[in-house]
Amino acid sequence: MEEKQEQIVQEVEQNVSDSEIQAENAGEAVATMPSGKPKNKFLSGLDNFFGVSKSGSNFKTEIMAGVTTFMAMAYILMVNPSILGATDGKLSSAFYIATALGAIVGTLMMSLYAKYPFAQAPGMGLNAFFAFTIVGVGCANMSVSNGLFIILISGVLFLVLTLVGVREKIVESIPKSVRQAIPVGIGLFIAFLGLQNCGAIVADASTLVKLQSFNVFADGYSFAVVFPIIITLLTFIAIAVMSKLKIRGAMLWGILGGAVCYYVFGYAGGFGGVANFPDWAAMLVNPGDAFASWGKDLVGQVFVSGWNFSGQDAASVALVIITGVLSFAMVDMFDTIGTLLGTAQRANMLDENGSLPRMKQALLADSVATCAGAIFGTTTVTTFVESSAGVAEGGRTGLTSLVTAGLFFVAMFLTPLAQIIPSCATAAALIYVGVLMMSSVKNIDFSDAAVAVPAFLTIAMMAFTYNISYGIGLGLISHCLIMLGTGKYFGIGKEFVKKAKKVVATTDANENVINEVASNENITEQSEIIADANVTETEEQEGLPKTYYLKKEYVTIIISVIFILLFIFTH
Repeated sequence: MEEKQEQIVQEVEQNVSDSEIQAENAGEAVATMPSGKPKNKFLSGLDNFFGVSKSGSNFKTEIMAGVTTFMAMAYILMVNPSILGATDGKLSSAFYIATALGAIVGTLMMSLYAKYPFAQAPGMGLNAFFAFTIVGVGCANMSVSNGLFIILISGVLFLVLTLVGVREKIVESIPKSVRQAIPVGIGLFIAFLGLQNCGAIVADASTLVKLQSFNVFADGYSFAVVFPIIITLLTFIAIAVMSKLKIRGAMLWGILGGAVCYYVFGYAGGFGGVANFPDWAAMLVNPGDAFASWGKDLVGQVFVSGWNFSGQDAASVALVIITGVLSFAMVDMFDTIGTLLGTAQRANMLDENGSLPRMKQALLADSVATCAGAIFGTTTVTTFVESSAGVAEGGRTGLTSLVTAGLFFVAMFLTPLAQIIPSCATAAALIYVGVLMMSSVKNIDFSDAAVAVPAFLTIAMMAFTYNISYGIGLGLISHCLIMLGTGKYFGIGKEFVKKAKKVVATTDANENVINEVASNENITEQSEIIADANVTETEEQEGLPKTYYLKKEYVTIIISVIFILLFIFTH
């Protein structure tokens, strides 16, 4: 009896010991008792709110993913103010604060409301459109506050479309071929971005782009130009090796290691050239000056003078407002949709229908952030494709984006320090994310031209045009044209005729049976309803397009026409 009790005690102790070991190996941040109840109520509350354990993740992974995302997209704190500063150089420091605040609000919304590991910030491309097309040298010579007023209108439009569910319908209308191609296209786009950031891909007068020369015997050769590329290559390989060895935080450690190598070898060996390194003295600038400039000259100006277009030609103003709102709306909408679907697919967050749960909340976060960004004084806030770096690192919940938002908040008070991580280090992470996102290409049926052509255009044009929304737009246009040409839309084409014959034969047979059974006019009317139901069922079984029930297809066609108009009038 005593031996049996002792054996039971030993088994219980062994089970408790195994549980503790498993929890430690899994990197659980929430301490648990043998019963599974968290000891720390605060961490338990976070776990329940974000669903960290439920998603199969843990606190350590989520935090490292958040840091990785921030490091991959921190460059926007430097790049966005420099682009917007072209409109008014005196506002550069104010644009920095506005950029950080836009990122904080958008990322917090995505974290606390949508509960996704995606980060937001003022989008690239749209900021250049704002600075060089709408404001200053634009066709109406608008002021910064006028341009922000246009962005606010587009943000309100986003908000209304999201609240009434139109943006969700737009997401649902994207055909499967384009959906499958989006993550692949984003992968190429973000890899191309990384190769540019490190200087590996440069401009060329003949071929537009080329590989940076490594010829040490060429005239004007400078190792300071090649040095960042070498750091990127070594960092990229290091990330790949650590990922193969399943080392957690491979991207984060790779970025940090690349930054250390850049400074150590750059300074010690004099390889990088002092001009390529941050101006350490400038980092001692008082950040309060930036806040003062932002509070005085930028925040809220959209309400003060943004609506005032006096002294400008009314026709030109109307044209700029209409094209500007449509451009900001369409580009931001499909940038966000593309990033959400592509990154979520990579993280296996999509449901069985290929849809993203809580899509409305994610789109609403984007809409509110855009409105807030316009008020703060920055351009359209959108979901950043660099979020895929954190997702690839294991981020699965809003805790990841909460960490990213917190780091943006800290960086806002350390204005110049955001540039301390060299772009050549983060470039390696972007390139590796491109590798990971290419895996979705295996799901595309390239043997079917109706699938292959839209998918190819979506993938290729995202990278070649340097714009995610353009790739989606051209993919949708080609899909509609192919569907129209093959009779899948509106009953045009031989394929439709063949299937229609089968349906007609089935319908005639059903009507004959109904006519024989019908004994009065009322029964006949009821039978016709039954016949219509049978036709509908037959259409679904045969794969016949429902000519008068193409709600999603109508949306797809309308979006394609809008893209065509934008290509014509805004380029």
